Amino acid sequence: MLNFLNAKVWLYLQPIDFRKQLDGLIIEVASNLKKNPASGQWFIFRNRQGNKIKIILWERNGFWLLYKRVEKGRFQFPNPSDTDIQLTSSQLSWLLSGININQTSSMTTINPVAYY
Repeated sequence: MLNFLNAKVWLYLQPIDFRKQLDGLIIEVASNLKKNPASGQWFIFRNRQGNKIKIILWERNGFWLLYKRVEKGRFQFPNPSDTDIQLTSSQLSWLLSGININQTSSMTTINPVAYY
């Protein structure tokens, strides 16, 4: 079962040629990002127009390729000052929902100690 709550999620900020399929993206992760594509981490790629994303990840015995295209509008990506950034699970959810991942805060995490 896909689980991104415990996996590292990487967003590759530079637009890529979306003609690249799974094998091309695996090579991109290994050679340009210098990361292990079979690590169980999620790797997110964007197109130049900002309306499509591809995600690759390894699960047990094979790779997943996930693809999303928005019909109207664009995903909200940060400025590409770095090659890649690590996202939290909240930021991944925001990105997939079209919300700016650079917002300064989300709801505060609470660890209750007393139950009434």
